[in-house]
Amino acid sequence: MRKLVIFTAPSGAGKTTIVSHLLRKIDSLAFSVSATTRERRPNEIDGASYYFLTPESFKQKIAQGDFVEWEEVYKNQFYGTLKSEVERLWANDKNIIFDIDVQGAMSIKKAFPDESLTIFVKPPSPDVLLKRLEGRKTETPESLKRRIEKASLELGYEKKFDTILVNDDLDSTLKKAEKIVKDFIKEN
Repeated sequence: MRKLVIFTAPSGAGKTTIVSHLLRKIDSLAFSVSATTRERRPNEIDGASYYFLTPESFKQKIAQGDFVEWEEVYKNQFYGTLKSEVERLWANDKNIIFDIDVQGAMSIKKAFPDESLTIFVKPPSPDVLLKRLEGRKTETPESLKRRIEKASLELGYEKKFDTILVNDDLDSTLKKAEKIVKDFIKEN
């Protein structure tokens, strides 16, 4: 059976670092590239980091039923998982790993309850999360405020996930994540 491993967390909790590590360590995993309408950051590549779409194109794909899940995370800023992405990876006999927001994770789990493992990455504290976001130096004061407000809401969902992983020590967190995922997909 093909598996779906879904990582979610507030921005800055470390989920992308964890997912990148797992992709290097577990050969049967492939990354699900999400579609988004947000601005591309430096060093991001269309089709590898995200599929970058205009809001109009994204809305057209919604109307056509092209998404497994999608969400308007911020005003006119959409994120979603294209059905074609899941089909492409499964056709290559890969287990799929996701790095998505809370709502997207819940939607995928609902669509694929038996194939999915949801993992909520939690920062050790709200203060640590704020320092991590500020340390990125990619946020405007307005976007930082939005991300902090959203993080407060997302932390309220943690108990709805199969596993909670507190990212307090990165090396330890990476080892725990590896064990959780290998146990789920039955890979040694």
